[in-house]
Amino acid sequence: MAELEFAEAIDRAVEQAMARDERVVVFGEDVEALRQRIFLRHGPRRVRNTPISESAFLGAGVGAAMAGLRPIVEIMLVDFIAVALDPLINHAAKLEGFSGGTWRAPLVVRAACGGGYGDGGQHEQNLWGMLAGIPGLGVVVPSNPADAAGLMLAALDDPGPVVYLEHKLLSETWLEYLGRGGRDTVSFDIPAEGAKGEVPEPFAPVPLGRARRCSKGGDLAIVSLGVGVHRSLEAAQRLAADGIEAEVIDLRSVAPLDRDAVAAAARATGHVLVVDEDYLRGGLSGEIAALIAEAGIESRFARVAVEDTIPFARHLEDRALPSVERIAAAGSGLLEHRREAVDERRPRAAVRD
Repeated sequence: MAELEFAEAIDRAVEQAMARDERVVVFGEDVEALRQRIFLRHGPRRVRNTPISESAFLGAGVGAAMAGLRPIVEIMLVDFIAVALDPLINHAAKLEGFSGGTWRAPLVVRAACGGGYGDGGQHEQNLWGMLAGIPGLGVVVPSNPADAAGLMLAALDDPGPVVYLEHKLLSETWLEYLGRGGRDTVSFDIPAEGAKGEVPEPFAPVPLGRARRCSKGGDLAIVSLGVGVHRSLEAAQRLAADGIEAEVIDLRSVAPLDRDAVAAAARATGHVLVVDEDYLRGGLSGEIAALIAEAGIESRFARVAVEDTIPFARHLEDRALPSVERIAAAGSGLLEHRREAVDERRPRAAVRD
């Protein structure tokens, strides 16, 4: 076991993959500096800087994948993937289906995501719900260093395109880039359990589409991913003080989605709360509600998600993102009917004339 930081675990997994497979290459803006250790080991032939044109170098990544390489294409922020959606969703994701399996595009798109530090709605989105809605496209979101390494290896082994999202509040590299400690107006609420942890060596792939149960509880299932997992675990501790036992499910990936794990949690508890730092409308939380309903499971359901554009003002941003307080309140609200039923069964004092 090695104790690694979140971003370090990802880079070490990339190094391991590149040492084993010469087809793995990395390119993107400033990657020679951002991935300096990888660059020094493998050189400019396999770690290549690109111009500031996401559509150009992601398009080149699709071509490289079709030609037999396994590129890791780095887009600094997932928000910027919007300018490169054509090669990703109209070509890479559809290639296998259109060619009857003759052609594939085995590339990984690595991008930072997430808010909580005051950078506004053009730089703090997650977009995993939108991306996961595209057939043929995988989307993974690790919550801790061990999964970060294992999911990267699994993404590189996958025969199709995979978007790999790393939350900035878990990444030491991103926190330093954002100026932690140097911006007096910004405080970073960093989940310690996700930012650093033990990683087994050598790294082994973590299968895509296999959720992890982080805590046990028979009253409520809280389903989340990324930083939301750590917020949910803290909220579960607060709920325990009120007599509510909550289990927390870390999805790990949005596509493929571990439908069996979600359905099992819904059946076992009868109460499901989805904590999603992505948008409320048309995203992951609605998909989970649909799969529970389609499975014929009777379960009360609630969700804590981003309901509108993320504000730039920090105090408004804090209200918009899923916080421990919002999660605990939503979980308590889901169980309110149970408390009301207990109150109704309690004997009432006799009323005297």
